[in-house]
Amino acid sequence: MYSFNKTQGPRALWKGMGSTFIVQGVTLGAEGIISEFTPLPREISHKWNPKQIGEHLLLKSLTYIVAMPFYSASLIETVQSEIIRDNAGILECVKEGIGRVIGMGVPHSKRLLPLLSLVFPTVLHGVLHYIISSIIQKIVLLVLKRKAYNSHLAESTSPVQSMLDAYFPELIANFAASLCSDVILYPLETVLHRLHIQGTRTIIDNTDLGYEVLPINTQYEGMRDCINTIRQEEGMLGFYKGFGAVVIQYTLHAAVLQITKIIYSTLLQNSV
Repeated sequence: MYSFNKTQGPRALWKGMGSTFIVQGVTLGAEGIISEFTPLPREISHKWNPKQIGEHLLLKSLTYIVAMPFYSASLIETVQSEIIRDNAGILECVKEGIGRVIGMGVPHSKRLLPLLSLVFPTVLHGVLHYIISSIIQKIVLLVLKRKAYNSHLAESTSPVQSMLDAYFPELIANFAASLCSDVILYPLETVLHRLHIQGTRTIIDNTDLGYEVLPINTQYEGMRDCINTIRQEEGMLGFYKGFGAVVIQYTLHAAVLQITKIIYSTLLQNSV
């Protein structure tokens, strides 16, 4: 990170942020439109049944498929080296995503995988991430609320603690859900990213050194071939390249949560 900041400037660490928000917007919009014109539910009711869960996951799958071309374009914009990247507009990923669907836009190599080959790994990763994060979130939230309830019964709590117990468990549950799903699915995400980037003529930064660029010369034929190739040529640790960045990310996330709790407690105490 220091080397990137020194050679390319602070902007290099934030590249692709705009396109990431656009992908989130496309995902939310696609989910809303699909659920509006189909009987597929956006939310699962308390009286759920296997059919309702299946329809809900089908909605999520269709949403990931619609957003996939834009996710691919955003990923390329995020990892492409700032040294050779031109100043593209914020809607460039929309243009590239549409171009990827209709077969136009920036010329790609013959190693580029067709979108149909990317559907299964993209949907698999998205659905598994959603399932794992939802389960972890509900478990953590249940444990924290039960713990807060027991403490209320044991002794009287201050208004400050009551306010924290009302809102902070949601933040902790979301943090734990995101952390667990990202860690568990990191190997699959590594495979997914390599498949999306292959054949796009992308030049990426050498994140081991911070001051060189590397071409993408992989020749994976699909998800299974990518997994086998990584395991044979790089070993199991090959699936966890870049994992240190995730550790730093969630360490900072935890620090922000703790600082937020301290500030919130201080403000509440001053207002009581």
